[in-house]
Amino acid sequence: MSGADATSEFAARVTSREAVVAVMGLGYVGLPLALEYAQVGFQVVGYDIDADRVAALGDGRSHVDDVTDAQLAAAVATGRFAPTDSPDALRGADAVYLCVPTPFDATKTPDLSYVRAAATTLGAILTPGQLVILQSTTYPGTTEEIVQPLLEAASGMRAGVDFLLAYSPERVDPANTTWTLANTPKIAGGVTRESGEATRVLLEAMLEAPGLVTVVSSPRVAEMAKLAENTYRAVNIAYVNELAMLAHEMDVDIWEVMEAAATKPFGFQSFLPGIGPGGQCIPVNPYYISWKAREFDFHTSFIELAGDINLRMASYSVARVHSFMSRLGRSLAGARVLCLGAAFKAGVSDVRNSRAVRVMELLEHEGAQVEFCDPLVERLSLRGSDRKARLIDDIAYGDYDLLVALVRNPAWPVAEILASGVPTFDAVNALGAPTSATHERL
Repeated sequence: MSGADATSEFAARVTSREAVVAVMGLGYVGLPLALEYAQVGFQVVGYDIDADRVAALGDGRSHVDDVTDAQLAAAVATGRFAPTDSPDALRGADAVYLCVPTPFDATKTPDLSYVRAAATTLGAILTPGQLVILQSTTYPGTTEEIVQPLLEAASGMRAGVDFLLAYSPERVDPANTTWTLANTPKIAGGVTRESGEATRVLLEAMLEAPGLVTVVSSPRVAEMAKLAENTYRAVNIAYVNELAMLAHEMDVDIWEVMEAAATKPFGFQSFLPGIGPGGQCIPVNPYYISWKAREFDFHTSFIELAGDINLRMASYSVARVHSFMSRLGRSLAGARVLCLGAAFKAGVSDVRNSRAVRVMELLEHEGAQVEFCDPLVERLSLRGSDRKARLIDDIAYGDYDLLVALVRNPAWPVAEILASGVPTFDAVNALGAPTSATHERL
């Protein structure tokens, strides 16, 4: 399926909501995407290899913060969303999104095993005319060098001729109620012009306004654009983190510095220091650029330095905690420590690459007895041990030797915490400016 006629036919099915949309991978990216299409009137097939996850979704139980049980149950009840672990269910789809994880291993080498597996599975049942869209964040070349050959080898068809293929990166910010799937601009790059245009039509059908999709010249441009977005954040966070370390040596309040700098209405965007970015994007994506760059004998020293600085902030924060306790004449070894926050950011339950968890591990390595509190994280594994969260309303702060704020969260009872008199180290400015010698912030 190619050419203007094929694109026109595809567009007509999308516009009339007759097209069936399939999503492979029902995680933090895939499930909200599937529900968004279902809510605007499409029939959606959601595929995942985890049978237990599929069963839970079929019962209306969501594992993703941005999708409520009520939203999920309604989509399932109307038949708009059908979760399945059977690849055969993808055969009747007009378009298939690949929304699978793209982590890296211990050596910071991209792990594309999930992408390869999804492409191989889809290729075996690919039908003529289908549009395949890779959404997973990855390095430039993945769509054309990995996904396309796997689809073509398994199906015997050619991309851009028998089926359409494009890359359109996710732009998901969990817990952000201002910028959502419905109003966040998107980009798309197809292996052919028709592939890019079909992707634009499908994306705009989900968005609340026309003109929010930019079609670029190739999948590589779209892949690089996604990495550029996230690496921009990683580099600027690293800059502010390094500035925070210097400001401490100079006895300058970095939080007041950043607040003052943010008053400039042009030429400056405010980033805040902390224990380092977490989640599946910001700590991971810069290393995808670095890894791919080596193929061209190019060393991305600036980007890798930023990653190293951000990784170092967890150990730097613990060193500051150690120094803080020493000045108070107390020992971190044996101290009962309550950490406020465990997720990688406020408003989510996701602990993937959470630097808060890393800080807890380092505190325990120093001999502290660590407990944690997070309104959305009920349990986590800490140094191989299963830990249950303390409930905010049940905490007697005076039972602890030290409080450490690791995630900014409006749920924290700031007045009660500060009134307790317990030594408090605030790594993320969650509790405001210190008012006593027993309260210090990064």
